[in-house]
Amino acid sequence: MIYIGIDPGLNGAIAFLDMEIGHLSVLDMPTFEVKRNNKLKREVSPQGLANIFDLTDGPAWNIREVVLERVGAMPGQGVSSVFSFGRSVGVIEGVLAARGLSVSIVTPQAWQKAAGVRGGKDGSRMRACELFPNYANLFARKKDDGRADAALMAWYAATK
Repeated sequence: MIYIGIDPGLNGAIAFLDMEIGHLSVLDMPTFEVKRNNKLKREVSPQGLANIFDLTDGPAWNIREVVLERVGAMPGQGVSSVFSFGRSVGVIEGVLAARGLSVSIVTPQAWQKAAGVRGGKDGSRMRACELFPNYANLFARKKDDGRADAALMAWYAATK
C-alpha cells in the first residue's frame, strides 16, 4: 500500500511511503521558470508533476491514499504571492484528478498534531528524522522542510 503526501509549495515535495516494505521516496516539487514583467518567476510544472505520477501507473502501484496540505493566505503575504500559491495547488489537484487519484485535504494543524511535530519547520525535519532514520539524509538541510512535511503527511495518511 502506497501513501502519498504532498507539500504544495514551490519548495514543497511529494513523498511516497510504502508501509508494507517500509520504503520512503521523496521528490522535490518540479518547477520551471517563466518570465513575467521582466522577472523570472518559478511555478509548479504541470508536465513535471504529470511525469512523476506517470510512474505510478501500473499494477505494481497500489495507491491507498493521497494527502494534500490545505493552504491559505498568510498574514503579510502579497496578493500575487497568494494567487501564485493557489495556482500551484490548482495545478497539483488537476494533475491528480487527471490521473484518477482521489485526494484528502488535511490542515497543517491536523497532520502536525498527529505526527507530534513541535517547533515549526525545524521541528518537521527533526520529527521526520525520528520517524524515518534510514532516510534522515533527505531532511538534513534547512531547505528540506518541504520534504519533511511531505513525508510526515504520507505517514499521517498511513497511520490515521
